[in-house]
Amino acid sequence: MKAKARAHANIALIKYWGKRDRRLNLPAVGSISLTLDALYTITSVQFDKNLSEDELILNGQMAARRETERITIFLNIVRHVSGIKHYARVSSKNNFPTAAGLASSASAFAALALAAATAADLSLSKKELSILARRGSGSAARSVFGGLVEMKRGSAKNGRDAFALQLAPPEYWDLRLLIAVTSESQKPIGSTKGMQLSKQTSPYYRGWVDGAKKDLKEMRNAVIEKDIEKMGELCEFSALKMHALAMSSNPGIIYWNGTTVEGIHTIRSLRQSGIPVWFTIDAGPQIKALCLSDAVKTVSETLQDISGVKRIIECRPGYDASLMEHSPE
Repeated sequence: MKAKARAHANIALIKYWGKRDRRLNLPAVGSISLTLDALYTITSVQFDKNLSEDELILNGQMAARRETERITIFLNIVRHVSGIKHYARVSSKNNFPTAAGLASSASAFAALALAAATAADLSLSKKELSILARRGSGSAARSVFGGLVEMKRGSAKNGRDAFALQLAPPEYWDLRLLIAVTSESQKPIGSTKGMQLSKQTSPYYRGWVDGAKKDLKEMRNAVIEKDIEKMGELCEFSALKMHALAMSSNPGIIYWNGTTVEGIHTIRSLRQSGIPVWFTIDAGPQIKALCLSDAVKTVSETLQDISGVKRIIECRPGYDASLMEHSPE
């Protein structure tokens, strides 16, 4: 009753911000993302009859009570479906900063979903695994798949139609995402709390939800046509709308730092000089540059020259969540 799995982080190109149901983690809007090969989580789960509670080792350290409780809530779903009564020992490690705007919850819960379901001897389809991962983190539903991925908002109250599906496999398009890391500290307000605050207080929330269908349709077309300019334009538009929504909450949520802003201006200047590159920013201060392979060297060197950029992580399209080990007994 032990399994180990790997899942990759993803970066939303058309952003997800807001929930229509907090308990089931149902998104208020659909989203489209790129799974990243360079960022991943490896998680092992072992159900053990001798444990009196769930245990979580996170990046080599015993996790805080709040983090363990979140894992227990998720594992209770697996226990309910599988009939297993035992608590579990969970060990999870990211190869990148946790809770810093790099989608660590996406890769973490996708890896946990696959490892826990396998350890519990559940045979789930990719769709079912995506639905399970979504219960832990909305963006985790997308990290079940590699390449370019769409998360469906769905309309059913029970969430059975809120799942991710692959739009294109990793080898479909030689995209690059360069991450300029501006801080490795945890962000001051988590995404779940931020989404709820925006829903309750931002005057722009309804407009954000209403505009999602158009953005998703246009991004699907950009993927089909391999139109990097349209994709980049939509990336920037969606990112700026999401952050405007966060900033217009009360109190306002500002995930950026000064280096983030300088990165935005730098990428726009590069584009004006003829380099095809576009930015996107998740709920954190890291700035991500979307481009094709022939622009990587110029973009990377230019971003690295910005004071405050700690390092550059080059990402290619990543692969599906995968099982690494499985011991039934």
